Amino acid sequence: MTYAAITGWGKCMPPATLTNEDLSKFLDTNDEWITSRTGMKERRVSHVSATEMAVVAAKRALACAGIEGGEVDLILYGSCSNDELVPNCASGVQVAIGATKAAAMDLNTACTSFLYSLTAATAMIRTGVAKTAVVIGVELISPFMDWDNRNVAVLFGDGCAAVVLQATDKQEGILGEELGCLADARQTLRVRGMGTAYTNRGVTSGDTEWDFDGPEIFKRAVQGMVQASQAVMKKCGVTPDDIDLVVPHQANLRIIDAVVSRSGIPMDKVMLTVQRYGNMSAATVPVALAESLEEGRMKPGALVLMPAFGAGLTVCAHLVRWGDRVTPLSLSDADLPPVKKSALDMVQDIRARKAKGASHAGLNGLTFIEQM
Repeated sequence: MTYAAITGWGKCMPPATLTNEDLSKFLDTNDEWITSRTGMKERRVSHVSATEMAVVAAKRALACAGIEGGEVDLILYGSCSNDELVPNCASGVQVAIGATKAAAMDLNTACTSFLYSLTAATAMIRTGVAKTAVVIGVELISPFMDWDNRNVAVLFGDGCAAVVLQATDKQEGILGEELGCLADARQTLRVRGMGTAYTNRGVTSGDTEWDFDGPEIFKRAVQGMVQASQAVMKKCGVTPDDIDLVVPHQANLRIIDAVVSRSGIPMDKVMLTVQRYGNMSAATVPVALAESLEEGRMKPGALVLMPAFGAGLTVCAHLVRWGDRVTPLSLSDADLPPVKKSALDMVQDIRARKAKGASHAGLNGLTFIEQM
């Protein structure tokens, strides 16, 4: 049987940091309120496009794997905050990394986009459609954020990471996955103002309002991730004691704690980044994966559980066998241009532009969207 081993990894985090104290300058909140509810201390705000972050992360992952862009025959770009819809963002990565023979496509399942992309790329490698793939998880949420809504503004951040998959006959990469969608609760997390339901209907693109039912999302997220984790472990014939490392979606520290405890796994096996980066949606799992390697948490041959959930509400859990190598073969000099403004200044600029040109005329009037 052909497997799809993870042979390269690379992250790209914007340098500008938005702290809880920064948020308290324009929201009715403070560090204690945010930390006690989410576990978050800070998050990043990008001064470049999502595609630019993706290119840097992809180049770093390729160097880590010791291969050139020309050897890549598939690029999957997982995100729900694409720079453009036409053309797709994966094609922008393709040309920038010199992957001239690669197929390129975007995949959006919100916060689970990276892991769904990992499944898609693995399936294509197993069936011989591709031999080498770059899988990206990236989000640029800050321009779409409703920065005056405390319930969501404190949660999200920007970031990116990528991995390289290569065909192998060794039992590495995804051993099993469980994918699902709790669609009856899809209305609990909706960003109004993104998509054709709003375009040319009296709404300025990017002028968003967020529907976010925190208690219901918490309940469904924990339920879905626990069930998916238990299902994939049963499918693969492993127990919680067999798991060496958990790399979960970093939505909220309380959610992570509930999921791993109900799955019978101790917290000391969990890779956490939520305190540093907040919820980066599709980027949280690959960034945490890359940092687990940087920090020496990933051991050769480790059995890794990666559960996640996202708007939809999509849920999944992946069981991955790591290979022998836990250090890069090479390093890339790819990097972002210097940032000229603080994260707080960039957010204040977004708020000012939104206040100047905001038009919510169509946001509450599109009742048909509630039925979709």
